[in-house]
Amino acid sequence: MNFLKFLKYLLIILLVFLPLNGCKKLKWDGDFEPDGKKRARKNVQEGRGITSGSGLFKSGGKKGGAFEFASSNELWRATLDTLDFMSFSNVDYSGGLIITDWYSEGDNNQSIKITIRFLSNEIRADGLKVSLHQRICGTNNSCSISEVKTSLNEEIKGTILRKAAVYKKESDKKDPQKNYKNEKGEINWCGDGRTIC
Repeated sequence: MNFLKFLKYLLIILLVFLPLNGCKKLKWDGDFEPDGKKRARKNVQEGRGITSGSGLFKSGGKKGGAFEFASSNELWRATLDTLDFMSFSNVDYSGGLIITDWYSEGDNNQSIKITIRFLSNEIRADGLKVSLHQRICGTNNSCSISEVKTSLNEEIKGTILRKAAVYKKESDKKDPQKNYKNEKGEINWCGDGRTIC
């Protein structure tokens, strides 16, 4: 009986200490930063993020998806300037989506909501989609919502595209790399004839 107890205790001790046999002491010397915020900032500076080529999702160096909307994007800025009289319920730069809040001027029973989707970074007619939804409320606060296709959709899109074209032209004038044509509209070539000055 004593032999079985001894064998049982020996087995328990072996099961506890056997997995610990392969462990080794961690080496904390080197360039390890214990502060998480500093470590994250260093990873971003080195390009080792969650979506980088070596990161978790391995996007191959692309940052944030196919479209990178920012304040320097003329189409995005023109949309914000066109819809500045409305409040926004959702604005997503990386997804290219703007959704306004419900808006009504005089009649509180009717209101509209505008949704704008950016399909491209380029300033062109098929680069964005404008959708309008109308909400009509009845007497018992029963509201019906429906998508509206009127000339207002095209007017909003046209206004955005015109403003974006003006912004693009202004930014091209300021950037000497993009402003390579002279006053006559001709390209200024450097001495070898292959490089644009």
